[in-house]
Amino acid sequence: MDLSIVVPIFNESDNLPTLCERVTAALAESGIGYEVILVDDGSTDGSFEIMKGMALEDRRWKVIRFRRNFGQTAAMAAGFSAASGRVVIPMDGDLQNDPADIPMLLAKIDEGYDVVSGWRMNRQDTFNRRLPSVLANRLISRLTAVHLHDYGCTLKAYRREVLDGINLYGEMHRFVPALASQIGARVAEVPVRHHPRLHGTSKYGLSRTMRVVLDLMTVMFLLSYSTKPIQLFGKWGIYSFFAGTLSGVITLYMKLFEQTSMNRNPLLILTAFLLFMGVQFIALGLLGELNARTYYEAQGKPIYAVRETINVDREE
Repeated sequence: MDLSIVVPIFNESDNLPTLCERVTAALAESGIGYEVILVDDGSTDGSFEIMKGMALEDRRWKVIRFRRNFGQTAAMAAGFSAASGRVVIPMDGDLQNDPADIPMLLAKIDEGYDVVSGWRMNRQDTFNRRLPSVLANRLISRLTAVHLHDYGCTLKAYRREVLDGINLYGEMHRFVPALASQIGARVAEVPVRHHPRLHGTSKYGLSRTMRVVLDLMTVMFLLSYSTKPIQLFGKWGIYSFFAGTLSGVITLYMKLFEQTSMNRNPLLILTAFLLFMGVQFIALGLLGELNARTYYEAQGKPIYAVRETINVDREE
C-alpha cells in the first residue's frame, strides 16, 4: 500500500459524497495504491450510513465507527493505527482541504522529507478564526523551533515510520511535526488550496483554543525534558534553595547584629517558604524521573530514533 488517507468525520453527511468523488478523481490516474480510512467520531446525522455504503461499494474505503464523540485527535489516532500505507495523509472531511493537493504532498515526500505540512496561504475562514491561528502559529513556531505558517492545517503527509513512535492525546495532532522533528524527522511546508465550507457547521471554538494552549505546554515539556524531568524541576529546586539560603543569611544577620525582632518577620517566612519549595521541586523531579523510566522501560520504548542501519543484524 502506497498511501493511506485518514479522514475524521463528525456530522458531515452532506459533504461525504463530494469528498468521495474528489478523492477518487485526484488519484484516478496516479497509479498509486491507496486506501481511505473514514473515522466516524460519533456522528448523529446519518454520516455512518453513507460511509458504510461507500465502503461496500469500494473496498479501498474503510470505516471505523466510535461509540461516541471522542474528538479529532482520537479519530486521527485510530486512523493512523489502522493505516497500512507507506505514507499517511490526514485531511478534513468538510471539503475545505482539496484532495487535488495530495499528489503534490507525495512528490515532496519523495524528495526525501519525512513530514510535509500544508499551508493554507489563502485561508477561506472568518477573521475571528484567522487571527488567533496566526498568533498561535507564531508562538508554536518560536517555542518549538519548528517554523511552520500553519500548524492547524489538517492536510499533511507523514512517512509511516514517523507516526509509529508518536502517541496522540488532547489536541496533539496539530503538534505532530514538532514531535517528529524531535526524533530527527525532516519537515517541509507547501502551500495548499483552501475552500470555504459549503455544508455543515464548524466544530472549532474558544474552548478548543484553550486546549491547544495547554497542549502546547505539554509539547514543550516533551520536547525538552521527557527523558530528564529532574533537570527541569531540580534546577528550580536549586534556585529556590539558593534564594532561601540567602534570605536565611540576611535574616540571621538582622537578628544577630541589628537586633531585629523575628516576630512575624517577612524574611523569616520567605526563608521557610523558599527552602520548602526547594525540597518540593527536587522531590517532584525525582518522581518525574521514576515515571519517565517506568514509561520507557515498561513499553520497551527507546530514548532514541534510528533512521537506518548498515550491516547491523542482531539475532534475538
